[in-house]
Amino acid sequence: MLHTDIPSRSELKALAAVTDSWCVSIYTPTESDTANPDQNRIAFANQARRTLDLVTDSDARAALEEEFDALIEDAEFWRYQARTLVVLATPRRIRTYRLPNVLGAAETVGDRFYLARLVRAVTFPQSAFVLALAEGGVRLVEVAPDRPARTVPVAGLPSSAADYAGKASLGDRAPKGRVQGDEGSKMRVRQYARAIDAELRDILAGRDVPLILAATEPGDSLYRSVSSYDGLLAESIPGNPEHVSDQDLADRSRQILDRYYTTQLAELAELLDKRRGEGRASTDVSDLARAATAGAIDTVLIDIDASVPGTVSPEGAVVFDEATDTASPGVLDEISRRVLLTGGEVLAVRANDMPDGAQIAGILRYAS
Repeated sequence: MLHTDIPSRSELKALAAVTDSWCVSIYTPTESDTANPDQNRIAFANQARRTLDLVTDSDARAALEEEFDALIEDAEFWRYQARTLVVLATPRRIRTYRLPNVLGAAETVGDRFYLARLVRAVTFPQSAFVLALAEGGVRLVEVAPDRPARTVPVAGLPSSAADYAGKASLGDRAPKGRVQGDEGSKMRVRQYARAIDAELRDILAGRDVPLILAATEPGDSLYRSVSSYDGLLAESIPGNPEHVSDQDLADRSRQILDRYYTTQLAELAELLDKRRGEGRASTDVSDLARAATAGAIDTVLIDIDASVPGTVSPEGAVVFDEATDTASPGVLDEISRRVLLTGGEVLAVRANDMPDGAQIAGILRYAS
């Protein structure tokens, strides 16, 4: 079982704002179930030692070494890992994140954290809710990348469409003069759906998590007609979900999520091409650095495995460097950091998902 703690988008923005004379970022590939329990710990310890060799201030090095030693000696912490461990440390504070994503090993030392790969964990998080909706009952299933699916208790959810209508069944005749037959049944299902949506608002409010509907018609269409949640995906899990397990619903939902994310990337590539013709998109590193500094980038895509050594001045000018053994966050990471700090969206993707093979691509808020 994976044990994860993934930063929220607000946490990422807070991390992007951190600056210090000595910011250490360590990415360690880990195994959640390994025959050698110390394998992950040893790998991290070796990386920590290499980064400490780059810290020339003796007081800062001593403080960082104390933080790393405490983590290395925490046997309980190393028992529970996912696929990648991210450790971000300054001489005053250490943060750890266990990610379900498989990311390569990396270490940087600089005046800010290396965040591009961490952004990957929130770009396509593989988390969702499934609303299993049937006339005979409804439940909300939470889908997470690191643990089995589970039904979320939601106080106030109607037990069934008939119970909500106060009838033994939806087929009961309505009083004379009321809507009856199929039309009456659909009306009661719509009312049932509206009551469900009302109860879900407190659960879903403020979340940026896809909601996937598992339902048959007419319940599917009727729920969509009253849903107030913008994250409801267009594709549903077909069939009556009453006798489908939470885990089966989760497995089916992941296929929908994969298609949803693929579609998102395709639509973003089309938008990028359109905006380029309007003077509102670029794949030029120097242009995007200036735009990020001015707060002009709405969305930026970065290749998480690409590296452009160099620095970006406070005014947005790029100074390119030769690659050296002394690793520090590069130009692409600094552009991403400035986009986060100015309210833009950063998507970290693999090279084959980048438009035109670019290392970075940005959509601007206005024409440059």
